[in-house]
Amino acid sequence: MAVTTPASGTPSGAARPLESDKAKRIVDAMRESVAARGAAGSTFDHVAREAGVSRGLLHYYFGTKERLLVEVVRRDSEIRLAALAASLGDAQTADDFIDAMVRSLEQLVGRDPGFVVLMHELFTLSRRNDEIAGELAALGRAARSDLATSLKSKQDEGVVRLGDDPDAVAGVLLALADGLALRFLTEPDLDPRPLLAAAVAAAHALIADAR
Repeated sequence: MAVTTPASGTPSGAARPLESDKAKRIVDAMRESVAARGAAGSTFDHVAREAGVSRGLLHYYFGTKERLLVEVVRRDSEIRLAALAASLGDAQTADDFIDAMVRSLEQLVGRDPGFVVLMHELFTLSRRNDEIAGELAALGRAARSDLATSLKSKQDEGVVRLGDDPDAVAGVLLALADGLALRFLTEPDLDPRPLLAAAVAAAHALIADAR
């Protein structure tokens, strides 16, 4: 994946391309560092050493640690959204569509809880950093837009009937998933099944079989 990000001190909108192999190593190293040390403990020194590049190169291309953290979230989000879109594309009923979303949530919480933690750490940073706030807002819009596109596609195909505008339905579904992910991580001993069943019932109020 080639990463292009505005570097610190460059004109607004300017970007410096980074060769894809180095970009992947840097982003992967930050991802692994966050999983091991958390966002606060992940320094450019750690990441540069683990990526096998100079600390100056990270500053040159990413400018700040926060920008690199956003790039980690963006890359992970793109991978997750692509996988979810593929699963949703195969849905032939409302149950299929909702089941695909539940599986995506279960995989996220069960296999990669660090991503959820990172998202919430970035949200905290965004309260005092307008640039991070803008980046997170853009990522949120992209996720909602992608899900809304899948919903509209299935409605146009005559597979599902939506209870509201696709964008609104997508927003509610994502809010449910975000809230459940945080709840499951906050209360690790909580039985997830009743909450998931209630969430599925709520989703069915917005997504029904068209046939």
